[in-house]
Amino acid sequence: MSHIKGMDILTLCRAKGSDAPGPVPQGLIRLYSMRFCPYAQRARLVLLAKGIKHEVVNINLKNKPDWFFEKSPLGLVPSLETSDGKIIYESPIVCEYLDDAFPGAKLLPSDPYEKAEQKMLLEAFSAVTPIFYKILMAPKNDDVETEIKSQFFEKFKKLEEALAKKNTPYFGGESVSFFDYMVWPWFEKFGFCGLEGLLDKTPNIKAWQDRMLQDPAVKATYTEQEDFAGFFKLYAENSVEAADYGLN
Repeated sequence: MSHIKGMDILTLCRAKGSDAPGPVPQGLIRLYSMRFCPYAQRARLVLLAKGIKHEVVNINLKNKPDWFFEKSPLGLVPSLETSDGKIIYESPIVCEYLDDAFPGAKLLPSDPYEKAEQKMLLEAFSAVTPIFYKILMAPKNDDVETEIKSQFFEKFKKLEEALAKKNTPYFGGESVSFFDYMVWPWFEKFGFCGLEGLLDKTPNIKAWQDRMLQDPAVKATYTEQEDFAGFFKLYAENSVEAADYGLN
């Protein structure tokens, strides 16, 4: 079994035909995840940042086991299961639940306006992610890539404006917050997508990224560019082995 830096679970994904896991042990919460999924990484970041005792069951999203739909009605990760059988899914909801239900430093502000501000920023970021995936999947054509990256920057620069206006190290203030973790999984893939040049135009975001790279939860979940490239090559080929890249 090879080791990929930052992967917190080095076991093969559960796929169609696999047995369902048993009950969640008392004192733990279970995360249904996939090692390379940015939405699932959001939940892993929050679990680690808050020091929540948990276990991870990775799911092969190209070859899902039938029982997984009982754990995630939409068949998506992340999904949480508690020891008393409660199910929580959709990444922002999962992460807010973890912040509310467990002790430790709160990632969402207690002030109602500041909390709303983070959620509004997250809505704005949701306009960025579809263009990010267009870049990932775009044919290697300079004109096409340039046009899509231009579209991306038009949306992306709003984050730079928001951070410049706040004039704080992180989007939530002086320490890493909910929003910072919600957007990080896409930022760590900028190099793979050829987007790192945009950071030269967004100095506040560049400084923020440098700070985020020092965060313990970010370090623990970080995927090296070459490992993501190996996964993505298989994923783009629709290979059911993509999710297990690097494990055998």
